[in-house]
Amino acid sequence: MNAKKEHKPVDRRKFIQNGMRLTLGASLVGVTGLASLKLSANDYVWQLDPFKCVYCGRCADYCVLTPSAVKCVHAYDLCGYCDLCGGYLKPDANALSTAAENQLCPTAAIKRKFVEDPYFEYEIEEDLCIGCAKCVEGCSSFGNGSLHLQVRHDLCVNCNECSIARVCPADAFERVPVSSPYKIKGDFQAENNNPDPA
Repeated sequence: MNAKKEHKPVDRRKFIQNGMRLTLGASLVGVTGLASLKLSANDYVWQLDPFKCVYCGRCADYCVLTPSAVKCVHAYDLCGYCDLCGGYLKPDANALSTAAENQLCPTAAIKRKFVEDPYFEYEIEEDLCIGCAKCVEGCSSFGNGSLHLQVRHDLCVNCNECSIARVCPADAFERVPVSSPYKIKGDFQAENNNPDPA
């Protein structure tokens, strides 16, 4: 007798989370591949530890590149998809809307899209991001820290001595193997950058 498999309906929020997780993973794999073409497997690259970062804004000002190779990334697994997003809206925003005067980002690099009441999706447009960390500070102060900074290796020139690392007040920059160049919060970080402590 064949038992029929029951399919549980996937709600819209879960569907978007899974899609964003897949998109972030694919983009980081692609960027890692590009970076690996320039570097051998034994080489090291600069990366920012999101758990040490104090959102000082120096990543935007001290990188040898303009705009900075440090960009905001979004750990979708951690995001609450909140209507009142501390990483998107100014603390004294007039309204919970996409109007320029309500946005925290000085370059409007974060896009807000309605999903379903009360959920909103937030996406970073890296071309506009300058690595100022204003959204990261807001997300960490009023949210769960799903927005955080990372050195994008498709942009970074991998200086022998990173100019941002030299002035970082939290000593958050470190050299990491090219085989695991990102320290993403959430599932990707757990899979790629957290060795089992046992």
